[in-house]
Amino acid sequence: WVLAVAVLGEAMILLEATVVNVALPTIGRDLGAGVAGLQWTLNGYVLTLAALVLVGGSLSDIYGRRRIFILGVVVFVAASALCAAAPTIELLVVARFVQGIGGALLTPGSLAIIDAVFHPDDRTRAIGAWAGLGAVAGAIGPTVGGYLTDAVSWRAVFLINLPLGVFVVIAAVRHVPETRDPTRAGGLDLRGAALATLAIAGVCFALIEASGGLTPAVIAASAAGLAATAAFVAVERRARNPMLPLELFRSRQFASANLLALVTYAALGGVIFLFVAFLQITL
Repeated sequence: WVLAVAVLGEAMILLEATVVNVALPTIGRDLGAGVAGLQWTLNGYVLTLAALVLVGGSLSDIYGRRRIFILGVVVFVAASALCAAAPTIELLVVARFVQGIGGALLTPGSLAIIDAVFHPDDRTRAIGAWAGLGAVAGAIGPTVGGYLTDAVSWRAVFLINLPLGVFVVIAAVRHVPETRDPTRAGGLDLRGAALATLAIAGVCFALIEASGGLTPAVIAASAAGLAATAAFVAVERRARNPMLPLELFRSRQFASANLLALVTYAALGGVIFLFVAFLQITL
């Protein structure tokens, strides 16, 4: 049950990252949206998810992984319903921002719950199953999105999260024990959380908007993001209970794994968006 909850929670996040791509041309025609609106339909979700995922992890460690995980699922499902009902592209983008907030709350808990609940002898296999089944969910996303868009409506690509979310919440309440980080002392690192959010949001916003050239908004967002990054590092070095202990990066394995993940997901995100657009629009 724990593995099923963790896998399905992560599957919703991965599905939503791929399933919407296929529906974009139809969404644009139905809502009269231009390229900018469609771009933010994708990127609004990714921006808030990336900017708040560190905060979500810290909240899970402090207030309980199951509690924050369930809260994330509830926010995510509610936002999915708003996406499905959105009458305009502006409201759809706002709902996608809220979806990203829900995703940031549930994503860290998905793996942390497995790590905390499973016996060390079973943990490696459980994490392997979580990763493999999650990858399957991401892989079938375009197929599911294409079928639902053609056979039902683009709004159905958001509605599929409702039954999944209800099942995950019920199963989590009944079968997943509550866990916290036993080594965690003190409350949330508020300065670190604010700076991390500003740093990631600023850099991501600049990268998204840079396709239109080096506008004042892009330059300002880049400067704010880089300044917040430097301030975040300085604050975390001195914090008594840092949100991200920087000594983790002294481990060559940890640093290398994170660098590889960054390169992999950057490439994968670009391929998924551009390949789908090429197949549907250019061809």
